[in-house]
Amino acid sequence: MKKQVQSIIETIRPQLQADGGDVELVDVSDDGIVKVRLTGACGSCPMSTYTLKLSIEKKIIELMPQIKEVQQV
Repeated sequence: MKKQVQSIIETIRPQLQADGGDVELVDVSDDGIVKVRLTGACGSCPMSTYTLKLSIEKKIIELMPQIKEVQQV
């Protein structure tokens, strides 16, 4: 499951990198919780919660319905 999530994140990363940010996968738990770290401009951006939920989480859950949530660590 972690490889699948990493593959999805790789498709999202170029959009974030274009704005000076990035995302890295930290962990995927057996109960469907994905933990990511936002870095660069995304790490300190006041809109990072929206990026996390409306972009990253939405895309991952769309492609992997067994994922329940994406959390920032």
